[in-house]
Amino acid sequence: MRRPFDTAMTRLLLALVTSMAAIGAGAATPGQVRLLIGIMVDGLDADQLDLLRERFGQGGFRLLEQQGACLTADYGTSVDATAAAATLFSGAAPSTSGIGGDTHFNRRTLLPAPVYADTEVLGNFASKGYSPKALRVSNITDETRIASGGTNMAYTVAASPGVAIGMAGHNANSAIWLDNKSCNWSSSTSYPDMPVFVAARNRTAPLATRLDTMSWSPSLVPADYVGLPDHLTRYPFRYVFPRANADRLDMYLASPLINREVTELATEILNSQKLGQHDGVTDVLNIAYTLQPFNYGKSTDKRVEMQDAYIKLDRNLEQLFSTVGRQVGLDKTVFMLASTPPRPQRRRDDERYNMPYGEFSARKAASLLNLYLIALHGNGAYISHFNNGNIYLNHKLLEEMKLDVSAVRAEAAQLLAGMTGVDRVHTIDEIIAGHAGENAEALRRNTVGSVAGDILVVVAPGFEILDDYNDTTPDAAHTGMVQCTAAATAPVFIMAPDVAAQTIGTPVDARAIAPTVARILRIRSPNGAAAPALNLTKK
Repeated sequence: MRRPFDTAMTRLLLALVTSMAAIGAGAATPGQVRLLIGIMVDGLDADQLDLLRERFGQGGFRLLEQQGACLTADYGTSVDATAAAATLFSGAAPSTSGIGGDTHFNRRTLLPAPVYADTEVLGNFASKGYSPKALRVSNITDETRIASGGTNMAYTVAASPGVAIGMAGHNANSAIWLDNKSCNWSSSTSYPDMPVFVAARNRTAPLATRLDTMSWSPSLVPADYVGLPDHLTRYPFRYVFPRANADRLDMYLASPLINREVTELATEILNSQKLGQHDGVTDVLNIAYTLQPFNYGKSTDKRVEMQDAYIKLDRNLEQLFSTVGRQVGLDKTVFMLASTPPRPQRRRDDERYNMPYGEFSARKAASLLNLYLIALHGNGAYISHFNNGNIYLNHKLLEEMKLDVSAVRAEAAQLLAGMTGVDRVHTIDEIIAGHAGENAEALRRNTVGSVAGDILVVVAPGFEILDDYNDTTPDAAHTGMVQCTAAATAPVFIMAPDVAAQTIGTPVDARAIAPTVARILRIRSPNGAAAPALNLTKK
């Protein structure tokens, strides 16, 4: 006769054995997050989201607003998409991550170069090699790989290598970007995997041949766009990308058609690699979109194009979220959609509006500065380069002449500050010391001292910077873009099973986004994350 104690004990042991077997087989624990979707949107504007809310569907931006946490990230100073991607995914400011922008100046070659360019790796369907070597810290993608012991899968798709690598980090299976010479979807040997379907797409349906057949026209009838004057609703726009147009790739990359292409690639990766369907680990899919102003065509008023780009991206998001919902489940996925601040430039208004306008010539500024330093210290070529507002002095010459570099910087800044079109000037010494103007601490942390110029020149609003230091031809120098005052904040949405739907009105440090996502995933923060994680969990 069996005793009750023996029967209960047997059942308990069987339950324990079954549980251990399930764990050994890799079964997911209840509530396990199976997929992280990281999305970067270059130029997303909160005002446009508010304006177009009634034109959006239910499954894109509206889904994020209704079910996620709505934040505003503060970058401190304006940063480009490459620097923003590194900051958002690593939680480290540029001074820590080493990524201050898409390009940096190489004092050895005296030439600007892509920040992630690497001659020690080969391009995969690419004209040059890139690697994450310049990224000095880990990021969220890296930390998911480490947490899983390298058993999860992580992929990134972006139009530019700078954004793709900043999101992919050091350990992704693949970072995929569009090569600007071949028009191929590319990667490098720094990443181990190039999905077969991407290579097949390059061979059988290359973008270079498909561009001829593409066109961008409005998604809605003219009357359905919001708040437009009558003259903008009469003539619907249409843009094509013929082979004869030398700017066709740049036009395409600035249009919402690139967002559609990126969505298609991301969806194919989701399907082919079965992301989110691997037990016990969190896979990663990072995607980058653009909503920066479309600065092509004759008219300077691009409000219809801007609204249409938002509406098209909303539909892309709806398609992506729907696919994730069917194949993985929204209740097993963490979504992070973050954006970059608006660029501090916009297209010059038509001359008939008589808006104040001026030109700041990089070549003339450098020439005048060189003459001034010659008058002070004797003959020589004192300027090595002028790039993106940064003036690089010739350190080798200054050392040979036994001149104090900091003193020469101060002399140069004094002259530049009096030039027409200059709003303010800071030396690298002032920036590193945190003494550079009203937003000194933010400027310090967003400056990579090892590659920054000796002097930073900030041009006044309404002035066009003529990029004529190396290329003096008028067409190359005139961009048609004038400086403007731009905010350093941008919207962020985080939607996850344990995150409460909420709106945080006060801007949060952009460096807090990565540790917040790490907390939600229950993994450690990236090693350069400086800000504490936000508590967004449900009560």
